[in-house]
Amino acid sequence: MDLKKAKEILGEKFSFTAVDTNRVIQDLDLNKNSTILDVGTGIGSLAITLALNGYRVTTGEPKSDNSEYAKQDWLSNSKKVRVDHLLEFKHFDAKDTQFESNKFDAIFFLGSLHHIDKDTRVKVFQESARIAKPSAIICFFEPNSNGMKVIMEMDPSHPEAADPSEYSQGLDLLLQKKAGEFFDAFIFKKISST
Repeated sequence: MDLKKAKEILGEKFSFTAVDTNRVIQDLDLNKNSTILDVGTGIGSLAITLALNGYRVTTGEPKSDNSEYAKQDWLSNSKKVRVDHLLEFKHFDAKDTQFESNKFDAIFFLGSLHHIDKDTRVKVFQESARIAKPSAIICFFEPNSNGMKVIMEMDPSHPEAADPSEYSQGLDLLLQKKAGEFFDAFIFKKISST
């Protein structure tokens, strides 16, 4: 199924992020056999967009997270666009995933970093670097000013966007930033084996 049809089926919430994330996913042009992790499933937007591009994705939320974001019905959404067979859900915490070191070719965060306590964000980066393979991609999508305007209209209590570059110091990561209509991509490439 193509992205346009998926947007029609899944509606506005999916469409809000899909164009920006899909463009970056296609630009990254990862190998179709890449091991991919989506941190913070939500309604499944990023995992579904990755699956629509032919990738198998492990996605998840912390078991203890009772927020509205963590309790969305991502499975129904993935079934509606027939990609549920490409998604595997696991409970994990971004700061201590319990995944083996050097496991993933790409790790994605869609709008989830700003929901993580500021004091924990450096640990999340360290854990992401640990579980990323050498030369892997760690990509954070965070709402830009256009995205925050839309989000705040729907939920004025929503936290402000985070700047992922503030939390990557001391790690062997190269950063490339790509601006989007509503979400900017902060694409870090792991440049060492540690």
